[in-house]
Amino acid sequence: MRKLLSLAILMIGVNVSRADDGEKIPVGKLPEAVVAAVKTKFPKGELVEAEIEKEDGKTFFEVIVKIGESKIEVVLTEKGEIVEVEKPIDVKDLPKAVKEAIDAKYPKATLSEAEEVTKAEKIQYEVVVKTAEGKTLELTLDPAGKILETEEVKDEKKEDKKDK
Repeated sequence: MRKLLSLAILMIGVNVSRADDGEKIPVGKLPEAVVAAVKTKFPKGELVEAEIEKEDGKTFFEVIVKIGESKIEVVLTEKGEIVEVEKPIDVKDLPKAVKEAIDAKYPKATLSEAEEVTKAEKIQYEVVVKTAEGKTLELTLDPAGKILETEEVKDEKKEDKKDK
């Protein structure tokens, strides 16, 4: 589940498009600062994939770190500064306020995937929901359960629809 990074990046003054628009590169070609930052943050992790993205004259790296059976996505600057971390979590481990907010807005919806996303030291949750009407949505919520963004997923393509 790859997400638009722009919301988090805008909070720190940089605009980055989706990391999956980047160019794959061998893990061995990553800058030392990027590798060092990932190994410091995830000492038991194995770097398994990498992409490079250039946006507005700045270079970003998205790396996939495997820890056990989990794969964590980490986005970093070329200097090794961590911009975003996306970690899959079990739907049952979502905060109560997040589950209650989804249930209130989408009664009888099925929650299929969830990620804890840390951007600029702030935690958000991204959840894939299938509504009672059959729509598949990707919701972004804060820990208090406020829905920050709603994206409808159609034919593997996502269309941004901001919640108001």
